[in-house]
Amino acid sequence: MNTFVRFFYEFISVFFDGIKLIVTGIINGIIKALNVVEYKKIIDSYKGDFKIFEWILVILTIALLVAIVFGIGFLIFVKLRRYLKLRANKLNKDDLLDEIGNLNKKVRQLMKEKDELMAMKVSQLGLKPGEEGEETPSGEENGADAENKGNVRFPKLVRIDEAMKGVKPRNYNCNFTLEELIDNFRSFAASQLHLYYNESLLRVFIGGLACSKLIILQGISGTGKTSLAYAWGKFVKKDSCIASVQPSWRDKTELLGYFNEFTKKFNETNVLEELYVSRFDDDVHTIILDEMNIARVEYYFAEMLSVLEVPNRQEWIIELVTTVWPDDPQLLDHGKLRLPGNLWYIGTINNDDSTFMVTDKVYDRAMPIDINEKIDPFTCRDQEAMDINSSYLEQLFQEAIEKYAVSEKGINIINKLDDYVIHHFRIAFGNRIMKQLKTFVPVYVACGGDEVSGIDYFLAKKVLRKFEQLNLILIRDEIDGFIKYLNKEFGTGNMKECIEFLERLKKTA
Repeated sequence: MNTFVRFFYEFISVFFDGIKLIVTGIINGIIKALNVVEYKKIIDSYKGDFKIFEWILVILTIALLVAIVFGIGFLIFVKLRRYLKLRANKLNKDDLLDEIGNLNKKVRQLMKEKDELMAMKVSQLGLKPGEEGEETPSGEENGADAENKGNVRFPKLVRIDEAMKGVKPRNYNCNFTLEELIDNFRSFAASQLHLYYNESLLRVFIGGLACSKLIILQGISGTGKTSLAYAWGKFVKKDSCIASVQPSWRDKTELLGYFNEFTKKFNETNVLEELYVSRFDDDVHTIILDEMNIARVEYYFAEMLSVLEVPNRQEWIIELVTTVWPDDPQLLDHGKLRLPGNLWYIGTINNDDSTFMVTDKVYDRAMPIDINEKIDPFTCRDQEAMDINSSYLEQLFQEAIEKYAVSEKGINIINKLDDYVIHHFRIAFGNRIMKQLKTFVPVYVACGGDEVSGIDYFLAKKVLRKFEQLNLILIRDEIDGFIKYLNKEFGTGNMKECIEFLERLKKTA
């Protein structure tokens, strides 16, 4: 044992001696650099030989040295202040989130106490919750079915069942192309709604619908993010369901509703109604998650994200309740609802201090689209709204994937680019992103774009976006080399979106 102790002491001493030398060297270096006495000795040894012009140079040299010292000190101060500010902002957000959580708990506790008081008052009247003034018969059969017989807990969904009874999905005999769809949508928005969009944005929008059920429209406030989703709903004759996200949203019940144990009814939201009614037709439906990152997206939308990732749409199932009642809606199977395949979710986000950062988990499953500019009004033909079958739209997507599949050359360049990004930036594409790219780019081409532009936009929004999470100071020297690489592989100036993003990134480093 004594032998090991001596070994351990000598072995570990090497490391700590090195640390000591580093610290001592830094301290000695600072003392040496700021040794005013040493500087004075040097000046005294030369001052007898200096001429007037040389004294001017001496003064300038001293001023330069002082400026360098103060410059280094100022840079350290700025970096430290920025770090502390960022740290304080993060802590403030976490404190606010905790405070919101505590307030929500208190609200739930107060609601529970209120329900208990109401239950006591109701019991004094001889009623059961959910009965409207009828006496509770004695000696009735027990059990959940007997207790809830005749009590509809999904009244809105049941009314949808009644309204849609005997209604079958309509076939609109659509015969347009994707390029014609963009022209029609653009003309409709301009002529009917006085909303103006350029063709390149609409190509990206339609390509996004093809590769993901979740679109994220992001950009500065007032550029028309919500209005684009609104206009799309008007164009397909199915008004978008708008869900205004609230800061207190913590789980899926905020989005879909919840079962109230006192009233014995499910608090049905507009989103739940839209999910349900979409199952009855083959039209294109849209739900707008307005300001979706004012709460943490992965909290209230996590289950939806996971379900929509499942390849088999028959397995797109969410659970609303755990029990079965005799008067439940007809499309509810043992308390579970299958999500419709003809519905898209469009979220709008603003990136400011009042919102949360959207995580990779969300971005990887969605198609982000930047809207940072307004288009000047233009004249065009009148265009009416169109009846569009969702199945026909997805058929056009599939035909585009087969007809305009990404070229072998493009795939090879992208694979090489993946290796380059892994080697220089430690970031990989992943199978999900490659699958989305092979859908987005062909649809983008079918909408009138070209392959390189489609690849450029997709990589800028789906891959290079990840660079923002890296230490920009460490990768700054690699950015110029990456730009040269893009120009070499794709042609000079062809990767416009990627290069503009990298240039902006370099300025912020």
